[in-house]
Amino acid sequence: MASKLNPYISFAGNAREAMEYYHDLFGGDLALNTFGESGAPADSGYANNIMHAMLEGENGFTLMASDVPPGMEHNPGTNISISLSGDDGDLLRRCWEKLSDGGTVAVPLEKQMWGDEFGSCTDRFGISWMVNIGQAG
Repeated sequence: MASKLNPYISFAGNAREAMEYYHDLFGGDLALNTFGESGAPADSGYANNIMHAMLEGENGFTLMASDVPPGMEHNPGTNISISLSGDDGDLLRRCWEKLSDGGTVAVPLEKQMWGDEFGSCTDRFGISWMVNIGQAG
């Protein structure tokens, strides 16, 4: 997979509704994964919320989103990050190093429960970034 850069939007419990709306607008393939599918207890109150959504249009548009997990703040207007993803680990690690240098790391770039390396940070200009390095194979 080639590396790509796309917006990643956070929602306060209505990511499914928003992504279905964008799917209707842009077409393409929509994948929705819930917190429950990743192990959140059914009675947690957020198991059906979206942990990760990805809309990939035939026209090249890619949009990702999630509901904010419990304990995280949601601020409309500042709820968009830029996602860098792919399987070119060398390129994406170099990007991570430069983006996080002088910024604030929220999640260190390291292996996650879904098997990829992932990290999030705010760069020195106040822009929120997420880097996901897919594991080839």
